[in-house]
Amino acid sequence: MKRIITAAACALLAAGLVFAGGTKDSGGSAATKDSGLVNGKFTQTRSITVEVYDRSNDGGSKPEDNFYTNFIKEGMLRDHNVAVTFKPVPRWTEVEAINNLLAAGDAPDVCVTYSYPTIQTYANMGGVTDMAPYLKQYKDQLPNLWNLLGDTNIYYDRNPATGEVWAVEALLFQNNRTSVFVREDWLKKLNMKEPTSMKEFEAMLVAFKNNAKTLLGDSADKMIPFSIGVDVGWRADILTTSFVPEKLTDAEAWINGFDDRRLLWPNYKEGIKVLNKWYNDGLIWKDFPLYPIGDKTEDNLMKAGYVGAFIHNWDYPYRDGDNGIAANLKKLVGPDAAYIAVEPFKNDAGKYRKYLSAPVDRKVFFPASNKEPVASLLYLDFLSKLENRKFLQIGEEGVTHEKQADGSVKTIKATGAKIMNSPSNIDYTITINGLDLGDPALTTKSLALAYAGVDKRYIEKSWNIQHHDARISASYNFGEIKAEEGMGPALQEKRNNLLVQSIVAKPAQFESVWTAGFQDYLNSGGQAIINERRAKMEAAGIKK
Repeated sequence: MKRIITAAACALLAAGLVFAGGTKDSGGSAATKDSGLVNGKFTQTRSITVEVYDRSNDGGSKPEDNFYTNFIKEGMLRDHNVAVTFKPVPRWTEVEAINNLLAAGDAPDVCVTYSYPTIQTYANMGGVTDMAPYLKQYKDQLPNLWNLLGDTNIYYDRNPATGEVWAVEALLFQNNRTSVFVREDWLKKLNMKEPTSMKEFEAMLVAFKNNAKTLLGDSADKMIPFSIGVDVGWRADILTTSFVPEKLTDAEAWINGFDDRRLLWPNYKEGIKVLNKWYNDGLIWKDFPLYPIGDKTEDNLMKAGYVGAFIHNWDYPYRDGDNGIAANLKKLVGPDAAYIAVEPFKNDAGKYRKYLSAPVDRKVFFPASNKEPVASLLYLDFLSKLENRKFLQIGEEGVTHEKQADGSVKTIKATGAKIMNSPSNIDYTITINGLDLGDPALTTKSLALAYAGVDKRYIEKSWNIQHHDARISASYNFGEIKAEEGMGPALQEKRNNLLVQSIVAKPAQFESVWTAGFQDYLNSGGQAIINERRAKMEAAGIKK
């Protein structure tokens, strides 16, 4: 597949599915026949398979077989008599992988993706289970799932006309996005203040380049003032959205919001033009187009101390303990070497605007090949139970965390089988993304201590920046947008190519490269999606 739903994939799906199987459990009809549950436990053992992301972490454990998967397996057998098998899927190509598995009829019973259009595409072909009847009939058996997600997240994607629920939305508990990070020790060495404007940020990058010998000594030729990856839309988000007019309405943001990298938002191009200038001025890592998403080359350059600044997930340099960027930077460069979050990009109203999403995260769905939808819902309920998700997030006291005098917890470095492959084990806590100890005050205190070996001031600073001048995007549900069907991966590839090519183009060619690529994006389905979204909005009587 070339990241698009092909005719062959559709044929495979049609041949492999028994559509009625998507609406039945192994005992017969979905919502009418006895499921064999007694006090939340099956009288006969049921078996399910569950997707888990494989991040290919250096020093990590097998994502499908480790201490935490064993905790889940043992708990599910004990509490519900359900046997669980994990099926790893590459994190950085998860949409393509799920497409292939669904098309082949070999998807896990419990699937996770960030791409709702992928789910909708297969739902339209009969390849996804409608969860609505199960959620209704077995609500009393799912108290933890309902308490955690509530109607908002469980019914976030419900079709307003038909009532179908193809997926439930995980709770984004800490609603953060990306931060701008710079080398704090380099600023001190050059006697520079943290940049607070685009002009100051660019001057800082120039200073890094011009003082490479001072900052890197014999490795001066390896200087990278600013680094970025091929997922430019994510990695440059704070910069590009600083060009978006403050007057942008919620309706306009949604109509042009199919692409979650905001490519279609007004003035987006101006941010990419800045990156084009920086690239041609030698301020951006020249080889960034060569490495795919998930490649570790860029991380290794940061660990070695060659990168002066970058934009990434709000906690990115502080993750992964001894294997992470912060720890290796100190080890390889020195104890004072560190990245600190800064806030340099203002919009036209003088605000450091961050556009944060509604409190939704990954989408959890059951393919039609799932013969155990009730057991699968009990799996989600098990993960949503506070004591279970709390254990998965912080692990064992004395091993992966220490309890502080005030009741908060401090993460400590884990070794061996108890290493977590993802921050707070989010790859297993698929109904919630973000630390939650059940007490807001303790959670807030603990969050700053959740990064082993990292001074909490770095975490607190990046956290505070996330919520300064933040704006939560409004959400609308007008049912299925037909034009989006099957288009997500194809348009994502076109977007990524457009952004990379626009950055590396010669300045004189920028406008032509951008215009051609952007028009191709629109002609390939982007404009049809915009048109349908606008029509749905207008039909609902909502003005832009």
